Amino acid sequence: MFKSLLLLILTLLPLTLLAQTRILVLDAQSGDPIPYVSLKANNLPAYVVDEEGQVSFSLEEATEMRFSHVAYESKTQTVPVSGTLTVSLQRAENALSEVVVSSFDTERPLLEQAAGISRVSEADLFRFNETSVVHAFNTKPGIRVEQRAPASYRISIRGSSLRAPFGVRNVKVYWNGIPFTAADGTTPLNMLDLSNLENTEIIKGPAGSIYGAGNGGVINFSSSTDINENRISSDLIFGDFGMTRYRFGLSQEMEEGGIKVSYVKQKADGYRDHTAMDREVIQLSGHFRPSEKQRLTTQLLYSDLFYELPGALTASQVEENPRQARPGSAAQNASIDQQSMYGVVSHDYQFHPNLSNKTSIYINTVDFENPFNLDYKKETQFSYGGRTSFTYDAIWGSVPIRLIGGGEYQFSKTAAQNFGNRAGQADTIRFSDELQSTTAFLFQQVEAELSERFLLTLGLSENFSNLDIARNIDAIRGMPSQARRTFDPVIVPRVALVAKLNPTAAIHGSISSGFSPPTIDEVRTNEGTINLNLEAEKGINYELGYRSSFNQGRVNVDVSAFYFKLDETITTFTNEQGVVLFRNAGATDQKGVEALVDYALIRNQLTFIQELKLTHTFTGHYFTFADFVKGENDYSGNDLTGVAPHTLVNQLDIRTKPGFYLNFTHQFVDDIPLNDANTVYQDAYHLLNARAGWRGSIGTTLDLEVFAGVENLSDSNYSLGNDLNPFGGRYFQPAAPRNFYGGIKVRLKY
Repeated sequence: MFKSLLLLILTLLPLTLLAQTRILVLDAQSGDPIPYVSLKANNLPAYVVDEEGQVSFSLEEATEMRFSHVAYESKTQTVPVSGTLTVSLQRAENALSEVVVSSFDTERPLLEQAAGISRVSEADLFRFNETSVVHAFNTKPGIRVEQRAPASYRISIRGSSLRAPFGVRNVKVYWNGIPFTAADGTTPLNMLDLSNLENTEIIKGPAGSIYGAGNGGVINFSSSTDINENRISSDLIFGDFGMTRYRFGLSQEMEEGGIKVSYVKQKADGYRDHTAMDREVIQLSGHFRPSEKQRLTTQLLYSDLFYELPGALTASQVEENPRQARPGSAAQNASIDQQSMYGVVSHDYQFHPNLSNKTSIYINTVDFENPFNLDYKKETQFSYGGRTSFTYDAIWGSVPIRLIGGGEYQFSKTAAQNFGNRAGQADTIRFSDELQSTTAFLFQQVEAELSERFLLTLGLSENFSNLDIARNIDAIRGMPSQARRTFDPVIVPRVALVAKLNPTAAIHGSISSGFSPPTIDEVRTNEGTINLNLEAEKGINYELGYRSSFNQGRVNVDVSAFYFKLDETITTFTNEQGVVLFRNAGATDQKGVEALVDYALIRNQLTFIQELKLTHTFTGHYFTFADFVKGENDYSGNDLTGVAPHTLVNQLDIRTKPGFYLNFTHQFVDDIPLNDANTVYQDAYHLLNARAGWRGSIGTTLDLEVFAGVENLSDSNYSLGNDLNPFGGRYFQPAAPRNFYGGIKVRLKY
């Protein structure tokens, strides 16, 4: 009996050993083993690989397991019953040398980019309440986003909001490869929800050599394109002042592609009187691979937005009651009601390993209605355009070369009518115009890897634009009229050099030209005048920077200094009726220093606190009017209106092994001059935001997150979007005091 049992054990032992699975986890970039990666699956104990990146165990059947590590992107993969499985994990881009960006139409590590570039990841957006981009963008050096009312954005990148009493101007914005900035120079940024954004790259300073008009810089938004799993997801966020936001999403993998659909509804009553907002956004996208050489992407975006405009207050009104709206705003129903639809088709084609093309075309329709205290505006716009870019890699002699060339074209046609406003209703028509805007440019760029250390970039674009204004009805003057402005072709060059000091450090320098023609809203103002004498801004930017990573990406440094000389600066002033008008104000000198330092005090997969990371950013913007005389007043030498000379941001991020996390943000903003005479300032303020929660997985199919947060923890009194050079002293748009929010996210794979 004993011998038989022993024989049976010896017979089954090899079979048991054969049934074991051996896992080897490697770094996808270097191929090195990754120690202490955790493996989890439904109804199974958790496993951790050893220092050599290996672990062995037995399974009864093939099982889906999640591989996770604090420094790598999580991955789900099916583990077989027996044999050896090698799993490659992608780094979580902790080091600057590993962050790949697509700026200037070329995918290269950030370390090899000769420009001031900031990246806003999805994780940056998730540090706050996810209702707007404001706080996440404002953590980046050189960038300031203002929100005068919910969904009413202004953006300044290394500059001032002088040209933007409302809306986004002087900044070129792209979304998934298409120009989201309209042909007339304005950008409806408030039409996008955060669910439409996964990654954002921001080029600071002129980038006209490849992106056309815009001295302020370029913002490239992208939503996720890869669909490698079937998933249903839902979010619910709620907070003070009647804020609610819920989202539903579906991703469906298909043969050689997939489709995604999402719906978002966001509402808020607002902190101040007459600041309610209501937005619905639907996005449908499809991603397909007709062949190994092709990739086809389609996008359909519909956005329905309504928000009220409370208007700016005087200092005495703020002291009396900061929640009140400007007198008359509610009675006149000052608000924005806007519906927009984008249809986009993008096609990538790899002709052969060295030559590729990406072409995107879009069609856009907009219905816009804007009752205001002084008038009532209605607009219907139809626009279309596209962009194509060819990339060719070659070797000239012994020098690797990358050639990039292409073009962009945009056209918009708008039926615009201005009425009187009688208690929030359109009254007698004042003037009716047919507006046409056309902009186009060709671009060429050559990148030469002069050696393993030096990368030289030369770029050039040729730009063309014109405006047509056909006034069909003019109740004020009684005569129809025609106005046309064709801007002289503008050549915009750029030269840049990167010198790598070692594999994880580099210095860069660049000289780039920029220009920015006036938008149609600046030429055609709300009181009916047409200012064809308004000139385009032109400038040149000199920049020097240093980037490096230390200790395997645990410490990162990004510092840059620049000098931007701008001529024909466009500034605003307000007439006695309160209408904002525009004029050229000579020249400005803009000197600046921007710095980012982040470091992980703890990054250990096995400890309770897996990561403790600190980030500091500093912005020093020393901008002045070089030559600005207005009537009898000489403002030359004054600080540039709307610019804080110093901004400091400190961030603390903690992640724990059980899944709990904490994000803490402190921001200091220096005094901001609010008029050209520098006689009125917004006082400096400190802003504290915090978010805490738990993020984890239940098995391999369900991801869950529960969180809560507080904005303006210190209860500071500040304005997040001041009016500049207003009539009657109405400078201030008070922001909300301390307020709270919370939410839950669910992701289910099927």
